[in-house]
Amino acid sequence: LGVFLICTYAAKEATKKMKKSKLYVPQIDCDVKAGKILNPEFIAKCPPGCQDVKYRVYGTDIYASFSSVCNAAIHSGIIDNTGGKILVQKVAGHSGYRGTFSNGVRSLSLPRWRESFLVSEGKPRKGVTYPSTLEYSSSKSTAVKSGNDHVNVPTGDAVRKEYQMPPVPTPATQMATTTPTPTTTTTDPSTTTPKPTTTPAITRTTIVAVAAKTRPGLHKVKDIAFRGTSTSASNRNILRPNAGIQRQEPVAAFRRAVGSPAHLAMETDSWKPGLSLFDTGFSSKEEFNPKPLESASQGNPNCKVDLSFLMDGSWSIGKRRFQLQKQFLSNMAQALGIGSAGPLMGIVQYGDDPSTEFNLKTYTNSKDLRNAIEKIPQKGGLSNVGKALSFVNKNFFLDANGNRGGAPNVVVVLVDGWPTDRVEEASRLARESGINIFFVTIEAAAESEKQNVIEPNFVDKAVCRTNGFYSINVPSWFSLHKVVQPLVKRVCDTDRLVCSKTCLNSADIGFVIDGSSSVGTSNFRTVLQFVANISKEFEISDTDTRVGAVQYTYEQRLEFSFDKYSTKQDVLSAIKRISYWSGGTSTGAAISYASEQLFSKSKPNKRKIMILITDGRSYDDVRVPAMAAHRNGIIAYSVGVAWAAQDELEAIATDPDKEHSFFVDEFDNLYRFVNQLIQNICTEFNSQPRN
Repeated sequence: LGVFLICTYAAKEATKKMKKSKLYVPQIDCDVKAGKILNPEFIAKCPPGCQDVKYRVYGTDIYASFSSVCNAAIHSGIIDNTGGKILVQKVAGHSGYRGTFSNGVRSLSLPRWRESFLVSEGKPRKGVTYPSTLEYSSSKSTAVKSGNDHVNVPTGDAVRKEYQMPPVPTPATQMATTTPTPTTTTTDPSTTTPKPTTTPAITRTTIVAVAAKTRPGLHKVKDIAFRGTSTSASNRNILRPNAGIQRQEPVAAFRRAVGSPAHLAMETDSWKPGLSLFDTGFSSKEEFNPKPLESASQGNPNCKVDLSFLMDGSWSIGKRRFQLQKQFLSNMAQALGIGSAGPLMGIVQYGDDPSTEFNLKTYTNSKDLRNAIEKIPQKGGLSNVGKALSFVNKNFFLDANGNRGGAPNVVVVLVDGWPTDRVEEASRLARESGINIFFVTIEAAAESEKQNVIEPNFVDKAVCRTNGFYSINVPSWFSLHKVVQPLVKRVCDTDRLVCSKTCLNSADIGFVIDGSSSVGTSNFRTVLQFVANISKEFEISDTDTRVGAVQYTYEQRLEFSFDKYSTKQDVLSAIKRISYWSGGTSTGAAISYASEQLFSKSKPNKRKIMILITDGRSYDDVRVPAMAAHRNGIIAYSVGVAWAAQDELEAIATDPDKEHSFFVDEFDNLYRFVNQLIQNICTEFNSQPRN
C-alpha cells in the first residue's frame, strides 16, 4: 500500500509539472495590435513602458482591433506601465468607438472598425485552452517574443514560419516539447502586405483606377514583333470628342525608357510617399508570381476582399491593348488566389455606358475566372469613368451579386489615357459611401496633350488622399504586368484602406469663434488650440474635409474660407495665426455671417458643420439666425465656456440639443470635449442614409 501511495503521489506531481509547463504565456511588444493576432482568444504578457502616445488606442472598454493591445490594457486599468499578463478576447466590429482619458492614456474616437477586442485580467477561463505561441497575420516579418527564447526571421514578402522554443523541458515533459511549434509572423500595419481579419464586421469599398495612354517612343525593342503583327495602331489615332490632336503610334522607331532596367523596378515590402513604383527596387524575380497562397477552391484567406475590376472597353484603347488589359486581369486573378475563403472578383466593362460582365458569385476559382476573362469581347465607345464609378457605387456590391458584407469591397478601374467625363463628383460620392479609390495611371497625358484633358489632376481629385498610396504610375501597357504584385499587396492591405472613416473626410467644417473682450488673450489661444485639436482629427484636402473659420465680436471677420487651404498642415498653421480681436458679443449676427460668407461656398452634398465657441450671453438674438442656418442644412454644434447661457447654446445647436451642445466651466477644460464632439459627429453621420 505504501508503495502504491508513493507511486500515485509521484504520478500526480509529474502531471502537475506537465500542466504547469504547458501554461506558458507568450510575450508581445507594445506596438502589437490586436488585429495582427489571428487567435480569437489568448493570454499574453505585456512588457514595461507601453504607456506612450505612439501606441494608439481607439475606444473605451471595447477597443478597435487597430489599437495597441498593451496600451489598451493600461487604458482599461487591467495593468499599469510596469506591464503584466492580460486576457484578450476578439469580438465583432462596432459602428463607433468612444475616445476617453483613463489611467494616464488618452484613447481616440473611431467611427467604425471591422473587429473589436476586450481586455481583462490575465487569468485563464475554465475549459479554455490558451496557445503558448501566437499566430500572426502575414506581412513583413517580426520576431514574436515568447519569454527568453525566440527566433528572428529574415524580412521579406512571403508568409514565413517562426519556430518558437519553449523553456528547457523537464523529464516529464520532454516528449511534449521536442518539436518546435510553427507560427506565422507579421508586420507593422504600415506595410503593404495582405493582412487578414478574424471577424470582419464592416464592408469597405476600394476603387483602383488604371489609366493608360502610350506616349510615342517609350516601348522596348522586344515589342517590335508584337507591333508588326497588329492593326490596332490606327485605333489609337481615333479622336476623343474634345481632343484637338491625335495621339500618334510609333511604328518603326523605339527607344528604351529613361534610366536603366532597374528604373522600372517595383515596390516590395514598403511604400514610401513620393516614390514611383518603378523607383523602389522591385526584383525582376518578384515581378509576377502567380501562385496563390492557398488552394484554388478556398482562395487566399490573407486577402478576403470582394473585387470588381472596371475594364476599359473604349475604342481608343485598340485591340492590342485590350488584349494586354485582359492578360493583366488574368494575372491578377491568379496572383490573388480567388476562392470562397479569400478574394472574389467580378468585372464591369465600360465605354459609353458600363455593364457587368460577371459578378462576385459567378466564379469562385482562378482557373474558371481566367477562362472567362479571355472570352470578354470589346464593347467600344468613350471612356466614361465617372459614369462607371457611379454605376459600381450604386449597383455592383449588392447581396444578390455575391457581396459578402464582412469583406472589404475593392474596385479596380483600368483607363486608357484620361477619362472623357468628370470623375471628381462620382469619386466623392463613392468615398462618402465608404469606398477607397485607387488610380493606377499608365502613361498620363504628355505636355502637348494636357489641354485635351477634361478634368486636370483627375487622379488627385479622385483618390481618398493624395499621399501616393492610392495612385500608381506605369510607363506603358507593356510594363503593366509589373504592377500585379504591388497592386495585390495594396488592395489586400486592409489596415491601410482607411477611407471607410467617412465621417472624417466628407464635411465642410466652419468654426465660429468668440473673440470678445471677456475671453482674454490667454484664453483665446486655448480656444485656438481646441479648434486645432478638432481639425487635426479629420482628413483634410480639397476633395476631403475642408475647414474654414470666422471670428466675431460686435462685428465679424472671415479668417479663412473652405477653399483657402487644402492640407492639414496649412489649416493648422492658419488657425495658429488667428489674432485676437476683442470687443462685444453678437453671436446671432455671427451665425448669419457664417451662413452667408462661409457655408454658402460649401460644395454640394458636403455635410456642413458649424462649431461655435462662446464664453457669454449674446447681445443680440440667436434663435432666428440659428433656425435659418438649420433650414439651410447646417449642422450646428455649440460649445459654451464660463458665462455662456445654456438656453442660447441649446437654441444654436441642432436637435437633439444634448448631442450638439456642450458646456465647460473653464477654458482649460475645453480639451475634454474634443473626442466627444468628434464621436458625436461620426455617430450622427453613420446614422444617416448614404448618397
